[in-house]
Amino acid sequence: MVKSLVLLGYMGSGKSALGKRLAKLKSLPFIDLDDYIESQEKSTISKIFDKQGELYFRKKERFYLEKLFSNYPRAIISLGGGTPCYFDNIDYLVQKKDILTLYLKSSAQTLAARLFEHKRHRPMITHLDKPEELKKFIAKHLFERVPFYIKAEYHITTDDKSVDDLADQIEKLLP
Repeated sequence: MVKSLVLLGYMGSGKSALGKRLAKLKSLPFIDLDDYIESQEKSTISKIFDKQGELYFRKKERFYLEKLFSNYPRAIISLGGGTPCYFDNIDYLVQKKDILTLYLKSSAQTLAARLFEHKRHRPMITHLDKPEELKKFIAKHLFERVPFYIKAEYHITTDDKSVDDLADQIEKLLP
């Protein structure tokens, strides 16, 4: 029996919005891994990166990923966009029998459209001033990350779909 659903994908793919909706539908806790790390570390992800560096953050990310599954045996969990790409995180998740992994697949164009108006809240993209720059940046990162994302058990395209439509589609995968 699946105990947890793990959502992965690029920023803007809908992991948080969809995770919250699914958690409500299934009466399960929703945990955003980045928020969980910030609460445990009592610091923001940006400050952790600035003070201790990315390698420190990625090690902590893996530590808290494992801790989540022992503290929340049944939950809806959204990962940071880079989480599946470091160490053996994606293999760790896919090999666990009580976890269902789901890749929320979105095109660079869709992601750029969703993110451009809210980029000031996303440290990785605040410096990109034009929609075309953002789209190129996203396309480059998708090219690097998709080989990890596609290892997820299920893939669902989010382009032109509402959170409710996606939640209905995904809910059918869950026991």
